Amino acid sequence: MKQAVNVRRRQLLLSSAAAATALGATSPAALAQAVKPKPLPKYVEWKYVDSLIVHSSNTIETKRAAFGTSVIVPNDILFVRNNLPPPDEAITHDPDAWTLSVDGVGSPQKFTLGELKRMGIDTVATVLQCSGNGRGFFKHKASGAQWKVGAAGCVIWSGLPVATLLKAVGGVNGGMTFMTGTGGEKLPAGIDPKTIKVERSVPVQAIETALLAWELNGEPLSLAHGGPLRLVIPGYYGVNNVKYLSTLGFTDKETNASIQSSGYRIREIGKKGAPGQPSMFEMNVKSWINHPAGEGDAVSAGMVQINGVAFAGVNRVARVEVSIDGGKSWQNAGFVGPDLGPYAWRQFVLPVRLASGHYTLVSRATDAAGNTQPVERVENERAYGHNGWQDHGVKLSVV
Repeated sequence: MKQAVNVRRRQLLLSSAAAATALGATSPAALAQAVKPKPLPKYVEWKYVDSLIVHSSNTIETKRAAFGTSVIVPNDILFVRNNLPPPDEAITHDPDAWTLSVDGVGSPQKFTLGELKRMGIDTVATVLQCSGNGRGFFKHKASGAQWKVGAAGCVIWSGLPVATLLKAVGGVNGGMTFMTGTGGEKLPAGIDPKTIKVERSVPVQAIETALLAWELNGEPLSLAHGGPLRLVIPGYYGVNNVKYLSTLGFTDKETNASIQSSGYRIREIGKKGAPGQPSMFEMNVKSWINHPAGEGDAVSAGMVQINGVAFAGVNRVARVEVSIDGGKSWQNAGFVGPDLGPYAWRQFVLPVRLASGHYTLVSRATDAAGNTQPVERVENERAYGHNGWQDHGVKLSVV
């Protein structure tokens, strides 16, 4: 795999150099700038740097133009979001030795990953999306990475269904209303663990679809994406899909960890987070256009294939409409590619003939429950849950 990665990286660098030459950037300094890869942290240095935007060592975004039309986003361009620095890479050297404690059940136990692999397996396609995807469109510049559309990707997970595990441990104890996952990151000494640990509680009904995943897109789960073991809850925002899963508990209350009690809450700008505020659980209906990507590029007049992605959390996408005039008029787009289930995104396309001029391309999706993307974002302190179609539009020049 590493050899293939290096080959493609060289191809990308060469194509960058060719593009620079075509634009007249032929001086040694300009050429060096064109082929110089952007820095990636060591734990993700295997990814394709030219397809990514590095916001920080723990926040790396997929470029809009890098999304293909094959539904699944490859591991090497998939976004990265960590709330804490990842553990030492040594934990992935012998992944089957990783242990998971299971509490709040009839027979509390500790399992190695190797043991979990012998208990069963299933596969599910889901959209993995950061709660703050779209934060970069907000005007108040909320703290955190200024994501546009690239803090999301459709991927395939393989692992053990939580429901199967529960059969082996005597089921959930009575009165337990939350499933709580705890990450295995190393916590700094001298700091109250609850203020920094990654521990999330979701309604216990999530048991029905939750997965203990050890494989991503057919490859062993990497450190960058939560390996050796990650909790996957289809249709829920990424923060609930706890990485480096060390404990799976069933509790009568939500965890009091700050990431749950005050973090990832929808609140008015200027207000502090609190338990009574809406939490970032199920994702809302959303879509955006990937091609043409805009970003200052121009396309030739004639037929243009406008395509993008749409998803709706725990619901299926029923319809996508596309507008070439900023939302004044709409046309129904068609779905292309395989339907990988209710938690995956659907790729859509609208072929249009465009004359020379300037266009604003936008899309809006409607899910099977009748929910449609709104025009505008919901203003909130941390800029979470942005699915307004207006901000996600593409400015296109046709020549």
